[in-house]
Amino acid sequence: MADAFSSPDHRSPYNPAHSPPPYTTYPWQPPPTEPTRQRHPRRPALGHHSDLRLLRTAYRRQRRVATFTALGYFTLFLILSAFAPSFMTSTVSGGLSMGLLLGLIQVPVTCLAIGLYEYTARHGVDPIADRIRKQAELDAKREAAR
Repeated sequence: MADAFSSPDHRSPYNPAHSPPPYTTYPWQPPPTEPTRQRHPRRPALGHHSDLRLLRTAYRRQRRVATFTALGYFTLFLILSAFAPSFMTSTVSGGLSMGLLLGLIQVPVTCLAIGLYEYTARHGVDPIADRIRKQAELDAKREAAR
């Protein structure tokens, strides 16, 4: 059975989160004052939204290129191992099987993925991030000068 105190609309007079009552509780208390709202100065957004969108896109592209390079080769290796066992067991030269050769090539492919990640960072992501950082510094200096 629900009572008046368990309803969600009931507000306890002792809850400090609610506003004070509009009347004085005791005669010796001063009348309640209206709470003053502090207005914060409006600040311009950090950077331009289009710049942040470009940065997100460049970073997303960077992650995808590096991830698909490493994982794509590894997935190809697993698919060949599962569905082409005769190809993987064929010898290349001097007893070296194709599966072992493709497994050994995984190390340089991983290094290639790391190199692609660094290249796309240097040429795609870092210039955009530097431009946003410089714009934020200029905005901060302009705010401090006011």
